[in-house]
Order: sequence, then structure tokens, then C-alpha cells
Amino acid sequence: MTSKERLQTVLNHKQADKIVIDFGSTPTTGIHVLAIENLRRYYGLEEKPVKVTEPFQMLGEVEADLQDALDIDVIGISPQNNMFGFANEDWKEFRTFWGQTVLVPGKFNTSYDHDGSLLLYPQGNTEVPPSGRMPESSYFFDAIIRQQPIDDNALNPVDNLEEFGFVSEADLVYWDQQVKEATKTGKGIIANFGGTAVGDIGLVPGTGLLQSKGIRDVAEWYMSIMMRREYVMEVFEKQTDIAVRNLGKIFNVVGNAVDAVFICGNDFGTQNSQFCSKEDFEEVYAPFYRKMNDWIHTNTQWKTFKHSCGAVEPLIDNLIGAGFDILNPVQFNATGMDSKHLKEKYGDRLVFWGGGVDTQKVLAFGTPGDVRKQVNEQCNILGKNGGFVFNTVHNIQANVPVENLAAMIEALKK
Repeated sequence: MTSKERLQTVLNHKQADKIVIDFGSTPTTGIHVLAIENLRRYYGLEEKPVKVTEPFQMLGEVEADLQDALDIDVIGISPQNNMFGFANEDWKEFRTFWGQTVLVPGKFNTSYDHDGSLLLYPQGNTEVPPSGRMPESSYFFDAIIRQQPIDDNALNPVDNLEEFGFVSEADLVYWDQQVKEATKTGKGIIANFGGTAVGDIGLVPGTGLLQSKGIRDVAEWYMSIMMRREYVMEVFEKQTDIAVRNLGKIFNVVGNAVDAVFICGNDFGTQNSQFCSKEDFEEVYAPFYRKMNDWIHTNTQWKTFKHSCGAVEPLIDNLIGAGFDILNPVQFNATGMDSKHLKEKYGDRLVFWGGGVDTQKVLAFGTPGDVRKQVNEQCNILGKNGGFVFNTVHNIQANVPVENLAAMIEALKK
């Protein structure tokens, strides 16, 4: 099988000739730039600065030579602008706190706060307040909350829609080019077209906006789901209408060359519980997810991808009912998320993308033997009868021992 055939096979719950592997195709299945540099050195690849393709989490580009070394079957395509609102182009060198020289986009413009933290600016505009902060001891950015005073009598849902605009002709040209280039690789394709992430808390602060309007404080947004529910749902309704219109225009350009689409990264689970009840999910989120997923399933062959960390087992039937085909990342060390239980109960209706190895403990702090053992166990459970794409439980972080990463790859190849 080709990589693309392999992905399509498992997405349709059939057994492929081997486990399908993804490292780096989405914002939740990526690799930190430091881990990429360590992997390149381990496999004897050309030593050169890694491109920071997702500055918020400092995720890096997995180039073709490393894709080959890792046996990757899936590649991703993303919008022109990253989460800080500037394009990944005009690359320049940048020296990180941890001593790595990386390549960052030309508008990756920074300054230093009084405590030594690195500040990053929306759209590269240093004349407005910064929207990201990286402490000296950190390996990624935190969003800076730039909430303006809230006047409940003057709230306008349009203010929480500023980043969800209609695609332009230039956008369509970009997507056409990206998909054509990806198709040449023979690999499976997952696309993050943007604009579909209803309620994604990572996007609420508006790190790519010059000025944050509406409700942009994370805590305030969570409270608004209860206190200002009509407002939140009006935002979701308008956003969904824009998203469906955009998806139609994009599909007319790229067609079914894309295998899966990243819909939303909003977390509904903590380590031990959920952020909302099943009833609240059905009222607040499900109608809008369902509208997008129904349009996709009616008009395309794309499969839809939902990311949610944590203990979401009580919500899985609701996610399936809302039309999702894929759940990522399968955090099997969270309460109620036992892999065998999930596979037996939902495996014929849901593709599990991730959950190949625990990133909180085993991959980061275990031995290579621990890693190999868990990878084998997870692949045997989740890979049975298809419906599984191998990835770790969320992104591979900066200081994971490269010997453990190599053990993971070795186990997969065997």
C-alpha cells in the first residue's frame, strides 16, 4: 500500500498492511523544535536550523528526510497565517532561551519583559501590546490576556468573530497549491482549513489580533457559557455559517484530494473529569459541530477530526452523534479512558488518532524498554481491525530523551 491508501484504509475501519504513522501533521500531533533537532542528529540527517511552523507551541517542520526516517504516512496543510497572525515566510535565524538556533518567520518580532520573558507581537506589529509571553524557563508561549472592560449591555457577537472571515481568492489559490504539492508526496493528507474551531479555548484570547474585542479572557469565556449562553451560541452560529460557506468554496478547489480535516481543538476533559456535562455539550456545542460535519459528509469524502484531551469517555457518544469520525489524542492515562474499553465500545464508529504512547510519564521519563513495551501494547489494542493512526498522546515535547523517541520508532518499524 501507499501511505495514502494505508490512511484511507484505516479511516474506513479496515486493516492496513502496517500501522499508519503521523508525526507533525496537526497542531496537536506535532513535535517541538528541540526534539526535531535531536531526532535529525540521531538519524544522521543534515544539521540545519529547524523551522518554527507553529510559534505558539514552538512546533517545528518535519522535513521530507525526517519523514522518511520516521516512516511517516500523513502530512498536514495549514493556513497561511499562524496563531499570531503572520505568515510562515521570510525565514530568519533566532536563538532560543535553551540555546537552539531555529528559523522563525520574518514577522516573528519580539522584545523582553522586565522579568526577562520573551514577548511576541500579533501580526508582527510592535506598536500594539504583545499577545504572547515565553518565560525564560519555558519552551513555548503563553497567551497574554488583553481583555478590554466588558459592558454586558453593549456586547456584540461580531467582536468574537473578527478572526473568522470569509476566504478570499488569494486563500483559494494558496489552498490549491498546498494540496497539489501534498498530493505529489503520495502520503495521506489532513488539512486544517481554519475557521471551524467552535469554542476552541486556545483561540479565545485572539493572539493574532491587533486588538482583542469581545470576550477574550479564558476564565471569562468559560463563565460566559453559563452566564451569557445566548451570546456564546450566537457567536457559534455565525461562525458556523461562515465556516460552511468557506468549506464549500475550498472544496470546489481542492476536492477529495484531502483525506481528513481538523475541525476543532477544544478540550472537553481534565485529567479526571469533564469541562461540561453531556446536556451542556448537546445544547451549546453539538448543533454547530453537527452542522459542519453534516455538510462535510454530505458533500465530500473527508473524515472529520476532533481533538480533546482528558477524560472525555462520557462524551464520546455525543461526539459521534455530532458527526465526528476521528478522536485525538486518546489520553488513555486519564480517568475512564482505558484503551481496550474504548476500542471495544467505540472502535467500529470512531477512529482513534493518537494514544500510541503516554507523553506525561512513559515517553518523557521511562526507559527505552518501557516505551517499546507500551507502543506494542497500544498498537495491538487500538490497531486491531483498522481505525487507528499512531501518534503520541499530544505533541512531543522539548526535552524528551531522544533514545526514547528512537525506541518508539523502532517498535513501530518492527
